[in-house]
Parts: sequence; C-alpha cells; structure tokens
Amino acid sequence: MQRRDFLKLSIGTAAAAAIASSATAQGALKEIRIGYQKTGVLVIARQRAALEKHFAPQGIDVKWIEFSSGPPMMEAMNVGSVDFGAVGDSPPVFAQAAGAAIVYAAAQPVTNGQGILVPKHSPIRDIADLKGKRVGFTKGSSAHNVVVQTLEKAGLTYADITPVYLTPPDAGPAFANGSIEAWAIWDPYFAIGETKQNGRILINAREVTKTNSFYIANRDFAKNHGTILQQIVEVTTAAGTWAEQHRDEVARSLAAITGVPLDIQTVAANRANFVVGPVTDDIVATQQGVADRFYKLGLIPKPIVIRDIVWRNPAA
Repeated sequence: MQRRDFLKLSIGTAAAAAIASSATAQGALKEIRIGYQKTGVLVIARQRAALEKHFAPQGIDVKWIEFSSGPPMMEAMNVGSVDFGAVGDSPPVFAQAAGAAIVYAAAQPVTNGQGILVPKHSPIRDIADLKGKRVGFTKGSSAHNVVVQTLEKAGLTYADITPVYLTPPDAGPAFANGSIEAWAIWDPYFAIGETKQNGRILINAREVTKTNSFYIANRDFAKNHGTILQQIVEVTTAAGTWAEQHRDEVARSLAAITGVPLDIQTVAANRANFVVGPVTDDIVATQQGVADRFYKLGLIPKPIVIRDIVWRNPAA
C-alpha cells in the first residue's frame, strides 16, 4: 500500500506524523556507506554498480569501504561510519554482546568455501590431531565459530589448542612459514591457502555445522531509513540471483574489485552460494546456537537473544 493511501484512510495524527518524519529523514539522505570484504555478493553489486544505478535517481551516492574481516566492520558500523555490510556469523554475535548498534537485515547460508587448512605434508590427519597445536584465525570471525564447533566434534575443548589470533592478511604468511600449524579461514583466503600456499583441507565447515553469513545494518540507519534499507536488500538479493547464473563473470568481477588473482576467485566463485534471503526462524535458531556456545565458553560476556536485533521492515 502506498503512503498516500495510508493517509487517505485517516490512520491518525500520530501515525501520519511518524510517516512524515520518516519521509523527511529519508529525503535528507545523501550517501549510503557500504562495508564489504574480498568476496561475496556486495563485491558483485559494486562491480556492476547495481546500487549506484538504483539510487542515482534519488540523489543518493554510494560509498564503498573495504574491510579485511567482519569484526572491524562491526566496530565501524557501531559508531555510524558504515550503514550496511556483509559479515560471517560470529562478528555480529560479539558485536551484540558488546552493545553495538546493529541489526540483522538479511541472510545467506554458507554451503562451501570455509574450513580449516593444514600444510600438505602435515602429520595432522584428523580433528583430534589439532590437540596441542597452534591454530590461526581471526578472533570474533566466522572462522572462530568453525574452530569451536570443529573441536566439539572431536571431543576437544578450546583449551586443547593454542589459538593464534591473526587477521587474514597476517595469517596467510604465518601459515606459509609454519608459524601456525592450522588455519581456519574463508574464501578467497581459503582458496589461496589451498592453491598457492601448499595447504590441504582438514575439514570443510559444512561437515561440522550449518553456517550463515549476514547483511547487517546500523541500527539508527535501519530506524530512520527503513525504506532505503529495504531497497538495498532488494538490490543485493537481485545481484545474488544474477551471480548464481553467471559464475565466470562473478569471478572476473571479484578479481577486478579485490585484486585477488582470477584463478583464485574462480575457485571461490564456483563453490559459493550467492542466494540472499530473509533471516528465517531456522537461521535465527542456528545463530542463537552460536551465541549460546560462545557465552558458555566465556568468549562473550553475557547471554544475548539474536531475535532482539533482527530487523523487520515496518512498511512490509
């Protein structure tokens, strides 16, 4: 139903004032700041200028900000430097536990492209062999969750390994020179480790647990610009639908935007899932399991309720 139809129905002074206020806030918006990493649907949307084409008629510019991983993106979003971005499952859990001003806007199941690598000739042959080993990963990232759940699968505890907290750009060289004995990571770094750094897949994340990636928005942006946020989600969803059918072009787009070689991005693109959708009850339950597990392990300071920050478009 259009806004003018709501007004015709005389829904009341307060509601009309709220609509007018929302319209004013949206009309004042001049720029949308998008956080992205070196893979995923947002990179494709950027290469195709999908958001720019959509919002140009509304007089809204799009600014792209690259991050090496999800945690720093969540920090930037919390302080209002980023309006919308894509991350794995763990960063928003840590952010919510810290009181960050974020909401879940959409989700994307992860079916491949992340796991734990070991050197090709490593004596580590199964999960139990990780006991006592130095395992590198980014603290608070989706790889953190993969490590925790992988250890549980083998009956190990977090205390059974030596976690080495490294960003992806730092972890790659550490893996290559033997400073860490295993590396939990996602594409395209996962593909780099396999093909360029003599890595062997110890475990693929899908063998351990269901995982999701998420599209997160700044809470105030979602509150003040709900119609715009819905449009961002719709354009992102359309980009994902296109990507599912054009993987060769996706690989070229990812390589062009990120600077990661085409052969690496081809591996990543061919095994990725690009389908973007709503944050369903099943996804909320899976994400709640991540949060509960992290609280039990003392990785976050308090229990949280994922559903509390799932955004629902009030105009839907």
